[in-house]
Amino acid sequence: MGKSFFKLTSLNLNGIRSAASKGVEAWVAQTGPDCICVQEVKAQHADVHGKHDVLAGLKGHFHFAQKKGYSGVGAFTRHEPSDVLVGFGCDEFDAEGRYVELRFDTPQRKLSIISCYFPSGSSGEERQLAKFRFLDVFDPHLVALKQKRDFVLCGDINIAHKEQDLKNWKGNRKNSGFLPEERAWMTKLLSETGLVDVYRHLQPEATETAYTWWSNRGQAYAKNVGWRLDYQLATPGIANLARKEGIYKEQRFSDHAPFTVEYEFQM
Repeated sequence: MGKSFFKLTSLNLNGIRSAASKGVEAWVAQTGPDCICVQEVKAQHADVHGKHDVLAGLKGHFHFAQKKGYSGVGAFTRHEPSDVLVGFGCDEFDAEGRYVELRFDTPQRKLSIISCYFPSGSSGEERQLAKFRFLDVFDPHLVALKQKRDFVLCGDINIAHKEQDLKNWKGNRKNSGFLPEERAWMTKLLSETGLVDVYRHLQPEATETAYTWWSNRGQAYAKNVGWRLDYQLATPGIANLARKEGIYKEQRFSDHAPFTVEYEFQM
């Protein structure tokens, strides 16, 4: 009997309607993930319902922002979840549409697949302070969740953890996404919770092939001046089942690249 794999993709769409116009559905149909977690949907229920709530046969579950054209996350799945949680219990950030959790519970295992979009602080001090508030409240949420169940958190975390995670690290030490406080938060999260950065678990030394986001300015994509901002963070038992990873760069559906991991288990 052959091995069974669960293929999980994370992609910041930078607008679900924009990504749809660039052929993302055909790519999903071709690659056949079991679940694709998306961020920055930038749409409301009325924009998605009956138009973009099914992607290549996968059923979508969403957390929309209250503000139109802003944020929003989703998870498209081949398997019917036993439960769907929208938001993580923080009013400020739940209003921004940043978290949807699909639960797949069996007598043998409690497993969650989470799509999450961390705030960006690049637009100014006010949003950077909001990002720090998010990190402060999100850490204990993940700590508590890990005590109860296995999970994979897929998302645009908006933090390049280490120097090898972005091209121009020396010039970005005072910029949002590579601030010492953000990187320290990530280090603390991984060390204290035991969560695993799955990409680094599989590719500990990769540098320029690891990037998942490129600025639209200054030919950053053509020159591969990128950042690794998109992650899959997994509880250890699930991370140890990760067998293969890939970052797809042949087509562009947004300013981020799809990041896929194949895990050796089945639903």
